[in-house]
Amino acid sequence: MPVDEPDADSPVESAAPRPAPPILDLTAEITELTEQIIACESVSGNERRLADAVESALLELGGLWVHRDGDTVIARTDTGADQRVVLAGHLDTVPLPSDPETRGAPGFRGTVPPQWMTAEGTPCGTPPAAGRAKDDVLYGRGATDMKGGVAVQLKLAADVAARLRTLTAAQSLARDVTWVFYDHEEVEASKSGLGRVLRTSPDLLAADFAVLLEPTHGAVEGGCNGTCRLRVTMPGVAAHSGRAWMGRNAIHATAPILAALEAYEPRTVDVDGLAYREGLNAVSISGGIAGNVIPDACTVEINYRFAPDKTEAQAQEHVRQVLRSAGIDEELTEVTDSSPGARPGLDHPAAQAFVAAVGGSPKPKYGWTDVARFSALGVPAVNFGPGDPLLAHTDDEHVTAEALRACYAAMHRWLS
Repeated sequence: MPVDEPDADSPVESAAPRPAPPILDLTAEITELTEQIIACESVSGNERRLADAVESALLELGGLWVHRDGDTVIARTDTGADQRVVLAGHLDTVPLPSDPETRGAPGFRGTVPPQWMTAEGTPCGTPPAAGRAKDDVLYGRGATDMKGGVAVQLKLAADVAARLRTLTAAQSLARDVTWVFYDHEEVEASKSGLGRVLRTSPDLLAADFAVLLEPTHGAVEGGCNGTCRLRVTMPGVAAHSGRAWMGRNAIHATAPILAALEAYEPRTVDVDGLAYREGLNAVSISGGIAGNVIPDACTVEINYRFAPDKTEAQAQEHVRQVLRSAGIDEELTEVTDSSPGARPGLDHPAAQAFVAAVGGSPKPKYGWTDVARFSALGVPAVNFGPGDPLLAHTDDEHVTAEALRACYAAMHRWLS
């Protein structure tokens, strides 16, 4: 079907001709489809070619309603099922390893193009007829976060489209499905493609339950911590460093902030039976203009990862309270980014059915994910995807063939 025209809140498309998107083969085995997706570099802001490829692959399936909003692609079934579920995942990745000279070398294989290695570290090329060995490892940017999850989404779309072709007019799926493939997750929240759809077309995301295929090592992770960033700018007085007594060093003035953060003891908070660990840390500091000038300003950025038992306002006030205890004037502080946490929601029948189908014991999600956006919409949501989250964003990002197959099998079992 034709793609809807973008609205005013969608990114403006360039008039320059767009290169042809890569072809994604949804009949390929999950391991090979993941490799195809990783091979299409999609660092935040550069998702266009991958979004084009995903859209083309979904349209080719037939039977699905497909909608494009900027570089976010949404597909839906509409068979009149009693329940609707959302399967969501982001198309973008963090940047490639910073040093071009080392990309692809041992320890720096989390890049593009991807490469397969045996468990022993030997390169392996074309898969044998029997497929990849279960412990073969796929290296590449996004292997864990989260192109393996996107591959699972697409394989499930192909499965459901095939099922649609067997239904009579009087039949429906066990669950209608909405797939969301969105842009700009790995950057500030204001750019999020999912957030954009929530603002412009929230009805497209209405559902009884949602699964974000973020990496969880194959375990169900309920809810997520919230996150906020605050910037503290300490003033000073500039002077020649040879006459330092004439000035006031703004970098030195940040010492009470750093001391308070170093002494801070983060909490572990029980929320609906899951234990969420918090964290309060300085994540960047900047000041000074030259090696012979006493700095007249120094900025410290603070990140607070807070349990979903508190609101954003409560979290921000907690950080200010810590700063006040260090003698820092509130007027020197500003909030630069904030996103709410999400309670686990595992008491919802749809969530319980999902856990029963995929197995395992639910765990808390320490990082922030877009389950929080669904939670704010009133849709219970969990994280469940292939790959070790500790490998996300690392220079050696990778996922095993076994992890990809296990996640796909569990999700297929649930939808069936």
